Amino acid sequence: MQIGILIIGDEILSGRRQDKHLEYVIHTLAQRHLTLAWARYVGDDEANLINNFSNIATQGDLCFSFGGIGATPDDITRQCVARALDLPIVRHPGAIGEIEAQFGDKTYPHRIRMADLPDGAGLIPNPRNRIPGFTIGHIHCLPGFPEMAWPMLEWVLENHYPDLRGTETVHYILKVHNAHESELIPLMEQIQRDYPTLRISSLPKFLAKGQSEIELGFKGDEVTVNAACDAIATELRERGLEISPM
Repeated sequence: MQIGILIIGDEILSGRRQDKHLEYVIHTLAQRHLTLAWARYVGDDEANLINNFSNIATQGDLCFSFGGIGATPDDITRQCVARALDLPIVRHPGAIGEIEAQFGDKTYPHRIRMADLPDGAGLIPNPRNRIPGFTIGHIHCLPGFPEMAWPMLEWVLENHYPDLRGTETVHYILKVHNAHESELIPLMEQIQRDYPTLRISSLPKFLAKGQSEIELGFKGDEVTVNAACDAIATELRERGLEISPM
């Protein structure tokens, strides 16, 4: 099961607000030795949102979406999830109770709309103002505000996926000085074949006075990374290339 995030809102795409969720999610997942497989930014566009949620459900990915669950006309996440999953929208009794407990008589006539959720949805408690997010399958919809969304994300991980843990990985970078990336491709391909669980990357850099370097990145379990680095370093030295760790 891959993990992804969907960050929703025209204000993000226009630059009126800067996204803070991506960095936080990466950090939070890393504490469980998990990685983010994808991240998408989507405006308040119904067709686009429905298509995204439909694809996510079909793939079976674990998805956290941020934004679009308020009460204003541009908040359409609830409706789009329902349409993507071919579910009716119903007024959730638990959400009604939470919103009424927070706002009393001011719940009506507008705030109560936030209790309209896809049929069968579970609630994600909001420690800030009691307006819940919701869960349907592996899709978890959270507010756009970090101070609300982040503790809610951690609640989902702790309560829905307590045993979801990855394998501890290490990331090592080896600098190759004044080499051409194209001449290293066969070697990288051979290392990838020899160590199939390894993630290898290449990032060329062009320095002053015609100098250049290539950052070869290795990601995987410690034993595999060490063995792959030793193998490629030996080959590079035999070719007369200067290398150094980063």
